[in-house]
Amino acid sequence: MRNVILICRKELKGYFASPIGYAVMALFALIFGYLFSGYTRYFAQMSMQAMMQQQPMNVNEFIIRPMLGFASTIALFLIPMITMRLFAEEKRSGTIELLLTSPIKDIEIILGKWLGSMLLYICVLLMSAINVALLFAWGKPDLKPVLIAYLGLLLQGGCLLAIGTLISTTTKNQIIAGGVTFFVCLLLWMLSVATAFDSSVTAQVLNYCSIVTHFENFSKGVLDSKDVVFYVSMIFLALFLTSRSMESLRWRS
Repeated sequence: MRNVILICRKELKGYFASPIGYAVMALFALIFGYLFSGYTRYFAQMSMQAMMQQQPMNVNEFIIRPMLGFASTIALFLIPMITMRLFAEEKRSGTIELLLTSPIKDIEIILGKWLGSMLLYICVLLMSAINVALLFAWGKPDLKPVLIAYLGLLLQGGCLLAIGTLISTTTKNQIIAGGVTFFVCLLLWMLSVATAFDSSVTAQVLNYCSIVTHFENFSKGVLDSKDVVFYVSMIFLALFLTSRSMESLRWRS
């Protein structure tokens, strides 16, 4: 566990020693802040009309749920930026040989790098938590659905980060790693759209593999074990395949 923590700290420092960490956080904060401003203005306008008709509006339904749902979409563009350097940079600079010949297990290297990317992703999500906290300061949203939605964002992010980690082991070019990761993430996102109007068995299987399908319950504040199992299984599978990819690198070196 000590080696995992050391590698995790190294990766996290690497993110903030370069512009990547700051750029990802700033980009997310800018987009989410713009959405927050738009949704709150719309909610204020609709609230005035609802008060006249004596129909109370729910902050969770009209502001928090759509914003956090859109945050999961923004992650599709940001996660490739986070994972593209994990192993690709090591291979480009030649330090991958040092890792492979060091007395550290492959799984410790993989977990350390994945956890480092997860910590950066959590920092990114904290940018949105600042805006959501303002709603609790000035309103009375329901806390439980918000926590469940953030849990869904963490699980979905962990799943995509694990996939990006796997892809990063296959190339030494960061741009290629980022591009392929974005394509795979977009494909997993589009599966639900492509199979929305198809009731065949194949379509149902593809729809189940979509990351969007399993995030819907989280966005509604519903914690379903099958969605948790899906994300955890995908994380485990991607990290397992990463270990096999690392093993092949060790044999080739």
